Amino acid sequence: MKRTVLTLSLVSALALFSCKEKASTKINAENVEVAAERDTAAKSLPVISFDKSEHDFGAIEQGTPQETIFTFTNTGDAPLIITDAKSSCGCTVPEFPKNTPIAPGETGQMLVKFNGSGQNQVTKTITVTANTAKGSEILRIQAFVNPKGAPGAAIPLKK
Repeated sequence: MKRTVLTLSLVSALALFSCKEKASTKINAENVEVAAERDTAAKSLPVISFDKSEHDFGAIEQGTPQETIFTFTNTGDAPLIITDAKSSCGCTVPEFPKNTPIAPGETGQMLVKFNGSGQNQVTKTITVTANTAKGSEILRIQAFVNPKGAPGAAIPLKK
């Protein structure tokens, strides 16, 4: 019995210690360089910079369609991809280059259409979702909507 335990212990120790090789001899320098480049590229992110974050259409008549363009630039280090743009209601529709890579330094445009619905002061938001560090940006449009055909429609006074 002692002989069996001793033999098993000796075989186990031999198997355990004979498989040890220096791990550093198995490292491929080329793979390390590729991994370092990949990690550096992963840290590079696009940054979306808009020429304006708000647009005021002023006083408009109810039901009068309006449009504005938000111009943006990729000021980051990686291609910018806008995956979605949603408005706060169905009366505002954004049109944008969906899933189209925009290289660093390049510009693009987002057309925002507003159908002129509502009354008095109206403010709508557009949430732009992209592959930036922040993940999303908020744009705003506003207008003072006068009732259709109202005589002497009120124009808002700015203070």
